[in-house]
Amino acid sequence: MDNQAQLTPKAVFDCFAQVNRVPRPSKHEEQMIAFLQQFGEGLGLDTRVDETGNVIIRKPATPGYENRKTVILQSHSDMVCEKNADLDFDFMKDAIQTYVDGEWMKAKGTTLGADDGIGVAMEMAILQATDIEHGPIECVFTRDEETGLTGAEGMKPGFMTGDYLINLDSEDEGQMFVSCAGGARTTAYYDYTFEPLPAGYFAAKVYVKGLSGGHSGDDINKKRANANRLIVRFLCDEMEQTDLRLLDIQSGGLHNAIPREGWALIAVPAAYKEQLRIDLNVFASEVREEYATTEPDMLIDMESVADAPQQAIAKTVADKMLLSLRAVHNGVYAMSQDLDWLVETSSNLASIHREQESIVVTTSQRSSVASRIKEMTAVVRAAFTLGGARAVTNEGYPGWKMNPNSEIVKIAAESYRRLFNKDPKILAIHAGLECGLFSEKYPHLDMVSFGPTLRGVHSPDERLLIPTVQMVWDHLLDILRNIPNK
Repeated sequence: MDNQAQLTPKAVFDCFAQVNRVPRPSKHEEQMIAFLQQFGEGLGLDTRVDETGNVIIRKPATPGYENRKTVILQSHSDMVCEKNADLDFDFMKDAIQTYVDGEWMKAKGTTLGADDGIGVAMEMAILQATDIEHGPIECVFTRDEETGLTGAEGMKPGFMTGDYLINLDSEDEGQMFVSCAGGARTTAYYDYTFEPLPAGYFAAKVYVKGLSGGHSGDDINKKRANANRLIVRFLCDEMEQTDLRLLDIQSGGLHNAIPREGWALIAVPAAYKEQLRIDLNVFASEVREEYATTEPDMLIDMESVADAPQQAIAKTVADKMLLSLRAVHNGVYAMSQDLDWLVETSSNLASIHREQESIVVTTSQRSSVASRIKEMTAVVRAAFTLGGARAVTNEGYPGWKMNPNSEIVKIAAESYRRLFNKDPKILAIHAGLECGLFSEKYPHLDMVSFGPTLRGVHSPDERLLIPTVQMVWDHLLDILRNIPNK
């Protein structure tokens, strides 16, 4: 573990190491739920699991703090499971392999799991501590935050009973979030049939990899490339010049991640073989220039496929699909009218995968304005429908509206100034937080969200800025000491 044993706060990093030994992919958190239940019961604390799989562990107040208001500490127990394509790693079995690089903690070829494993670790450290002053605490660990917020959505009123909630799922130390965007997911199904590939065609696999990726909410305004967009763009350009046939396409991954890599299997008349290579080289050069700052490791290339299938997706279907995917909005749609720096509305073209009966395309839309979510999803569905797809938008999740009179925000801000002699930034976030769902089920809850600094979340470049963990830990403990009486 190189020098990880010396990291501080030791209790938090020790707990984080435990968390990273437990497989916890979204929608497959069973091992993590059992681990947390055993952890709480092992401490002799009131530990419960609801029918959805959310875990709550209650810890009584320390002597002298019994009359303080109850604080809920909340994080999610699942993680985004992304890895480099050439890495042999099973997220259902293998432990995350962490290492220290300067001031950063990283993982070897996979997501680190600090989103939100570091929040889980902080709660665990507080639960097992015997030297921390605090009133009554409820530590809540929700499941499946990353792929639908289904843990928070399935939580019934009454499971939590606290007065304040501190969400430990934000990614910039010194920033406190008091509002978040709502969102929805729109999926398109392009039904297709195969037709024989004409004789004398050259088959090639065109691929994109090495992109930065990132969170489809928090990073959507950072001018990063989208692997799906690049592949579709090149294929559409070639459609105009050759009798291009699409044999297969598998690109992108999770709905809430900007896609980093993907590929398409195509065929063109053999006479265009050399032209295809020239066109791709020109395209790759142009795109590298476009994204010279944000995508230094971009790789766009092709390889011939000698044993390619001798059937292609029906050309009429493939052409209409590719054209409609080129028209689907991706990226920022509108900036906030109130806050110049805040993305109001966006959409992410997340994945394109050929399945047995349909080519399935997944997108996600976000906005801090409810009516704009409705408009954004309608725009995306329109492009899909014009391309011949069946398009469906799920019910989505609500945003979290700012409470201008929040007591917990005031307490947290005063604590931050006292500790660090500077003002925290009070912000809204374009990403979704479970606080939106909590605000519907628990309208009385007074909430704030903060956490240590993370970068590259939802990608194998995810990293945790180690010194900020100590800062957030000190801040959290100071807040707990200064919670008012009931």
